[in-house]
Amino acid sequence: MTTLTRFFQPAPGTCRPLLRRIADDAGVSVIVCTLVAVLITLVTGRTRELYDQMVYSICVGLIALVFIDGMRFALLDDPARRRRWLVPCIVVLVALAPVAHYCGISLGSLLLGRPLPDLSDYPNDHGQKGMIGLTLLAICAMALLILNRERVERIKQEGTEARVRAETVERQVLQAQLRLLQAQIEPHMLFNTLANLQGLIAIDPQQASRMLDHLIQYLRATLSATRAETTSLGQEFAAAEAYLGLMAVRMGARLSYRCVLPDDLRGARLPAMLLQPLVENAIIHGLEPKIEGGTVTVEASVRAGLLDICVSDTGLGLDDTQTAAKGSGVGVTTTRERLHVLYGARAALTLLPAQPHGVLARLTLPLETA
Repeated sequence: MTTLTRFFQPAPGTCRPLLRRIADDAGVSVIVCTLVAVLITLVTGRTRELYDQMVYSICVGLIALVFIDGMRFALLDDPARRRRWLVPCIVVLVALAPVAHYCGISLGSLLLGRPLPDLSDYPNDHGQKGMIGLTLLAICAMALLILNRERVERIKQEGTEARVRAETVERQVLQAQLRLLQAQIEPHMLFNTLANLQGLIAIDPQQASRMLDHLIQYLRATLSATRAETTSLGQEFAAAEAYLGLMAVRMGARLSYRCVLPDDLRGARLPAMLLQPLVENAIIHGLEPKIEGGTVTVEASVRAGLLDICVSDTGLGLDDTQTAAKGSGVGVTTTRERLHVLYGARAALTLLPAQPHGVLARLTLPLETA
């Protein structure tokens, strides 16, 4: 089973299975040998013998390919053995050129119904010696083409693997940064909430109970999200609503909010904790510093096949140091970095001035369903 598996699975350093590599090598051999046959025909001027010459050349080339690929797969596929055996293999290939020529001519003669060549004629036949030399050149050309193609493919494969490893490490770093950011934000928010709870219990138990319910919902949503790489849009909205509910109890009439999520988008998948920093930014930087407060609106929709999430507020808006294109803040920067690593140019986070005042944070990413 192991031997059979080797024929159908990619070899180390290449993305092609063994059978595909052999077929590709045979194609290279046929092309090189056809060119050799045409060259011989043009040099000798025997255009009527082009077909016969092609049969002989291809047969010689395929026999030579057996020697080339035999040594390559047996000795040269492994990098450690390649360094040790490359020169001996070249010497052996040179020595096998007469064997490849004779075996190929014999095979061609059988296919064409001609008598087999006589080995005793080879030492005195200058034409055959010239053909052996040409065979040697063809073998060298085939070997160089095949080995160079393998080398280019190996470099590309190594580059791809290096990019995958780098992206994996980058994802892990961003995940660690996200958890660190969450660890920095949650205690601050939690302590403020508990302090508010302590004050509310004595003067307004019913309001304190509402605040505690929102806190439980928020912790349940965020704690489960930070342990997973992806979540559903419904869970992200649940965490956002719980957070906004908490802030509404704290800020009272200064905060109103609205969350709009179509039912058909509740199951959409996205990276965990992607929406939360935008909602927190709207409160912390937009509405809390504003005396009269304002409104936060969180909406999700589909535009041009992409998931479009908008978090808008009627707060203070962007100051002169925060351009609409870039924005600022650790949460925004971390979110942009996560989008770049996970989606590249297919996703974006844009901060725009909202009308008549405030900020619109627009998150655009590929729509993925469970």
